[in-house]
Amino acid sequence: MLDEKFDDNQYESTIDYIDTTAIQMFPQTRSKKHLILRIFLIILIFSSGLGSGYFLWGRESMTHNNTNELTSLVNSIFPKEGINLKIRYGNIGPALIDSGTIDLKTFVELYEQSGQPLSDQEIEILTKGSQNEIVITRENAHFLLNYFWALGLTNKNPLLDNGPIQQASNGQIDRFASTGGWTIGTKPVKELFSSAEIVTLSPEQQAFVQEVSQAVYRPCCDNPTHFPDCNHGMAMLGLLELMASQNATEEEMFKTAKYANAFWFPQQTLEQAMYFKATQKENYKNIDAKQIVGYQYSSGSGFQNIHQWLSQNGLLEKAQNSGSNCGV
Repeated sequence: MLDEKFDDNQYESTIDYIDTTAIQMFPQTRSKKHLILRIFLIILIFSSGLGSGYFLWGRESMTHNNTNELTSLVNSIFPKEGINLKIRYGNIGPALIDSGTIDLKTFVELYEQSGQPLSDQEIEILTKGSQNEIVITRENAHFLLNYFWALGLTNKNPLLDNGPIQQASNGQIDRFASTGGWTIGTKPVKELFSSAEIVTLSPEQQAFVQEVSQAVYRPCCDNPTHFPDCNHGMAMLGLLELMASQNATEEEMFKTAKYANAFWFPQQTLEQAMYFKATQKENYKNIDAKQIVGYQYSSGSGFQNIHQWLSQNGLLEKAQNSGSNCGV
């Protein structure tokens, strides 16, 4: 597994590993001049199959000579052991199946077809639930993206019933990527949308979700989680709802949003980290969570500004933006 290979003291073996693992998909990586591209490949390979949310900036390389420093940077963003979100799965999985949001057979086949079959533990989380704490890792980031997308889509919440997504729908709630893009349920998405009380919130907890969701952005668009029109926004909404229901603080919710974004948008997050390192001498782990997930840095426009700054200052080669995709 990539976790076992990715170590500061084994940089060269990691490069060799990427060469042999990715060479058929990315033959240009044989050039030893593209060390940083290979770091991106590490990220893209562990997240391959997410199928959503990545800006593919062409054949990108970065001019950075200190490979040990860069490797440490990547490991600080995506630690091998993952990030403990300090919340429990509970009975969410079975509730999503019972509500018709997840057709288990289709869901399992989706991952098998992508070459990343679900683990026994993930199947158990869906079918039996779990009291384990949720740890987001390189291996399960895609699973958790879809897991929380399903929760955000189905859980009954005023943000879905009366919020911006409802107002922008013009009576066609299935017109968004976060709704029409959900194709692995046993019911039409119109029937699933805000239909089941899976996670119940007190007025105070709902207020937390309302406040934090308006301040958390994702780099695939310019909308906050408050308007969850793509899968990442809907997944973040589900994640924040679960956190609030388990009495997480506002600070904890922002910190979790920071690392969920990191694992769901690895390329953009690496560039954010490089930007803060270059402009403020700040390590990624020390960046204020509310700041980094805000509009200035984590919206589509904010990230574009970061990317352009890095390019203009010789930290990135000029590359083309080929867009993003938000689907299962």
